[in-house]
Amino acid sequence: MRDEIVTAVKASGVVGAGGAGFPTHIKINASVDTVIANGAECEPLLRAHQHIMAAESMKLVLGLKTVMLATGARKGYIGLKRKYEEATNNLRAAIKQMGEEEIELFFLPDIYPAGDEQVLVHEVTGKIVPEGGIPLHVGVVVANVETLVNVANALEGKGVTDKYVTVGGAVGHPATVKVPIGMKVQDLIALAGGSLVHPYAIIDGGPMMGKLIELDAPVTKTTGGILVLPIDHSLILQKNTPWQMIANRAKSVCCNCLACTEACPRHLLGHSLEPHRIMQAIGRGQIGESEIFSRAFLCSECGACDTYGCTMGLSPRRVNGELKKQLAKAGIKNPHHNKPQEVHGSREYRLIPTKRLTARLGISQYDVKAPLSEKEIHVQEVRLPLSQHIGAPAEAIVKVGDKVVKGELIAKIPEGAAVGANLHASISGEVFIVDKSIIGIRKA
Repeated sequence: MRDEIVTAVKASGVVGAGGAGFPTHIKINASVDTVIANGAECEPLLRAHQHIMAAESMKLVLGLKTVMLATGARKGYIGLKRKYEEATNNLRAAIKQMGEEEIELFFLPDIYPAGDEQVLVHEVTGKIVPEGGIPLHVGVVVANVETLVNVANALEGKGVTDKYVTVGGAVGHPATVKVPIGMKVQDLIALAGGSLVHPYAIIDGGPMMGKLIELDAPVTKTTGGILVLPIDHSLILQKNTPWQMIANRAKSVCCNCLACTEACPRHLLGHSLEPHRIMQAIGRGQIGESEIFSRAFLCSECGACDTYGCTMGLSPRRVNGELKKQLAKAGIKNPHHNKPQEVHGSREYRLIPTKRLTARLGISQYDVKAPLSEKEIHVQEVRLPLSQHIGAPAEAIVKVGDKVVKGELIAKIPEGAAVGANLHASISGEVFIVDKSIIGIRKA
């Protein structure tokens, strides 16, 4: 059973739809006790996951059951928030209709970052993932809800061709849409009524962990949200701050108040990550303190430390991210693999309410409904990156001038690659571009 499921998921090019894009066929090729469907959607302004759970409830439950069969898991949970009322009602009906007694809903607190895998695992199971570890180390597989819908589609031989995306922020009509992968972001923004501000910046993802992108960037398998904000908004200014300025501020301004550490979700789970100590070491010029700096490996870069913790406008998150790059470049690997026995005693008092975070970010005015559009979206052209996942880029098997149909395999995992994902045409048409990074398809 496992081999057949893994083969189908691999053929369909399914990757983690809500994170870095780890190939799902590798993740589910394991033995665990529990599978958790991640429907937390804890980043402010994003709405896609709650709409997926409501609109694709039967497929979600089927996908979850499929992963349970592949991994041998005896229990499955769908982690979501009580405020997702339509999703809750539809999922309960789907579970009952399918007679899945091993699957149940688990209601998460409305906190950030409830969708972080390690936070989610603890909330649902009470287990603590070891430092530098993954849920598999405590007998759990976590999969994004859209990923599980794609797993269900894989059983029918369907490749991943479309993506649910919330378009929000300063746009005329915030909405959640299902669009072809490879569609231009500027066309998505136009679908949502266009930008209400000029000039503006675009965030791919949520306001906390999302990245700044350009108008001509394509939707990928991991795009969950496109947010438009004024270019002078504090979030945009923070994301645009050069690393050297971040480093200089860390050296000269940090007062070691511990606020960043007290807000850190990983620290509160019992991990030995203490951002203020890293900031302190930088401020004192303790360049040789590799033991202190190496704890940056434990950082998930969720941003709670700088956005919610620090009152001085510093960014321990950016510091940790840069340290991880420098340590990796020097050939240093994470030496920290402690197994915490219990969470920090003050954790329950330091959880970050999503509403309060939204206000702190200065985006409360954009915290509005983004209803799911029922319109089928048609585009004339898509540009599909060959790398939309962790691992080796896909290898094109089509050439310029070829005619393709939606769902057709157009790029495959390179021979000998340990990690990779297949790529399928997201529209029918003619291939007009093939290079080392992208395949373009245009409707005839």
